[in-house]
Amino acid sequence: MAEIKSIEQALVAGERVLLRVDFNVPIKDNEVTDDTRIKAALPTIKHLLDRGARVVLLSHLGRPQGIGYEIEYSLRPVAYHLSELLGQEVMFSKSIYGDEAIAYTKALLPGEIMMIENLRFDSREKDNNPNFCMELARLGDIYVNDAFGTAHRDHASTAGLPIFLPSYAGLLLDKELKTLQGMLDEPKRPFVAILGGSKVSDKIKIIDALIDKCDTLIIGGGMCFTFLLAKGYAVGSSLKEEDWVDRCKTMLEKAKKQNVKILLPLDVVVAEQFADDVPTDVVSVKAIPANKMGLDIGPSTARLFAHAISEAGSVFWNGPMGVFEMKPFEAGTKVVAEAVAKCKGDTIIGGGDSVAAVNKFNLAKEMTFISTGGGASMELVQGEALPGIEVLKLMI
Repeated sequence: MAEIKSIEQALVAGERVLLRVDFNVPIKDNEVTDDTRIKAALPTIKHLLDRGARVVLLSHLGRPQGIGYEIEYSLRPVAYHLSELLGQEVMFSKSIYGDEAIAYTKALLPGEIMMIENLRFDSREKDNNPNFCMELARLGDIYVNDAFGTAHRDHASTAGLPIFLPSYAGLLLDKELKTLQGMLDEPKRPFVAILGGSKVSDKIKIIDALIDKCDTLIIGGGMCFTFLLAKGYAVGSSLKEEDWVDRCKTMLEKAKKQNVKILLPLDVVVAEQFADDVPTDVVSVKAIPANKMGLDIGPSTARLFAHAISEAGSVFWNGPMGVFEMKPFEAGTKVVAEAVAKCKGDTIIGGGDSVAAVNKFNLAKEMTFISTGGGASMELVQGEALPGIEVLKLMI
């Protein structure tokens, strides 16, 4: 990967720095309920403030219609939460662009910080509209992207805005790229990849890419049932994608030719329906009842997966082993999370629900690195070009 300029190379004292962060965080009753992404951006924010920058934060939140202000998607609660974390006021602009917003940014003193309202309140953000990019550029003197979680989006604040200002990578973005790329280019062996989640169709590219890179590929979650179909097993009413069975067969054959182990479940936890209070059974994958669905890996599978993880030199994990949000179906994901936490090799959590899982089981501190970008990390592992990264390469 070509080098990109780091924020550490920028002279920021007295400059208005447009800092693109990923503060798309869950909010309930005007309170941030998970501030993992906010805390991840703190080193870059503090770096800028300590060097006398006038910091202007840009982010999106949720999926508003793009036709104006919607209270449930306002970033104001995020600004308040960040104020508490920093121990200083984070000023707030309801205006996204224009004379009022520009005046706010120019009134900032060195070492002060403000946040602009949700960029997606304007549909031109997602359209990467050049006029919107120029409007945003008037708010600052320097651009810094620290939002790895949105680097795969071809949006104004990630892919268009950097063209108009001197642009740099933030500390978090730089760390994400170096960690993930380092794992892919020179992993410590054996390299064990763990994939879960619901659909094979969502992850077929990453399965293909990881077979080329890893020594063992563990497959759990709902996606395992399409692979089990490909091996000739009946899977009852479990989630499956019959149109993808042949592609799964191809993946299994490719792995065999390349001497890559693919570990699939030996047993699963089944129930008649997806609910928190239903009776459950543990059955062999060779004997899943026609009227039941698999909702977690079973204990024998969990032990098999944990053993493979324990021997790893490096681990990459994306996707839970079952419906871990529900108590009856959390055990498999918990065992895998604990095995990754105990692994003495490098352990990377590739964003998404895997992050939620390690947080639920209080294991985040035991991991080597937790990526803030689920979709972005997946596309990077797949070898895809990320628009928010490609544009920074042009700024050298």
